[in-house]
Amino acid sequence: MIRNGMMLAALALAGCTVAGPQMVARLGADPVLSGGSYSSGGGLTVAADIREQQGRVLLCGVWAQSHQQSVLTKGKARDVMGTGAVYLGDRALARGLVFMREVPPALDYAGQEAGCVLTGQVWQAGYAEAKPVIRLPRQVVHVEGDLGHFVVTFQQTGPSAGAPKATE
Repeated sequence: MIRNGMMLAALALAGCTVAGPQMVARLGADPVLSGGSYSSGGGLTVAADIREQQGRVLLCGVWAQSHQQSVLTKGKARDVMGTGAVYLGDRALARGLVFMREVPPALDYAGQEAGCVLTGQVWQAGYAEAKPVIRLPRQVVHVEGDLGHFVVTFQQTGPSAGAPKATE
């Protein structure tokens, strides 16, 4: 019984991960930006771009989270990224964006060292000008109290990690 449960858990986890070889590359000069905010304050920014690699689409990306945010959302960013997806047209290139690297908030994400995945999508000439779409579903990230008196949600609102931390 325990063995069957462990196998089911492993299969469920495998279904949540991105298929394809993973690698590292720098983001291009004009990555697509998106992200969202928590109802308690703070948020995430996600930057992604695509390029051709071995005749297929290579998807690269980074994400950043706010320096200032509620203790209730600390550690929740990876969960939110796990529910995200990147689309090209109506086709999902990747579901579960945990392959992307976390970086500090920045004013510009161009040139950042990014986590990448080689997708199964065959590269087409028109993709050179295409912009992927980042989707992060609205979700509950924290519930406090037996009756859910205090609920913290995440909602896609656009880049929301904020500015880089000031150095002194």
